Amino acid sequence: MNITYKEATKALNVAIEKAKTLNIPVSIAVVDAGGHLISFARLDSVYGVIDFAVKKARTAVMFGVDSEIMGTIVSGADIHGYGMLNSNDGLLTIAGGVVIKNREGNIIGAIASSGGSPQQDKEIANAGAVVIN
Repeated sequence: MNITYKEATKALNVAIEKAKTLNIPVSIAVVDAGGHLISFARLDSVYGVIDFAVKKARTAVMFGVDSEIMGTIVSGADIHGYGMLNSNDGLLTIAGGVVIKNREGNIIGAIASSGGSPQQDKEIANAGAVVIN
């Protein structure tokens, strides 16, 4: 099952409002269960964090855990961590990528924010993720 465009834009809009309340220039990406971009917003963020937002979301959905949890897994992989980070066209394993689940608990996509602190990015993405389930 995949997130619909309507659900993705709902999550995106809630995350945008959260970013505005924090007054943070971020990029926010929503991907489907296959890691494909569904909706995106750039709120006056620097160019470099566009890719960060997409990669955080893809990392979360590909491994079924929030991006920061994947970071913990990679950091414990010693020499294999380099290969893990460079798999799947590159992972980004810092906070801000959050899986989106439906009411049944199935992962249907992910949302990520980038441009704030790791905690702010996580807070923005969580705001968007929770409106779906």
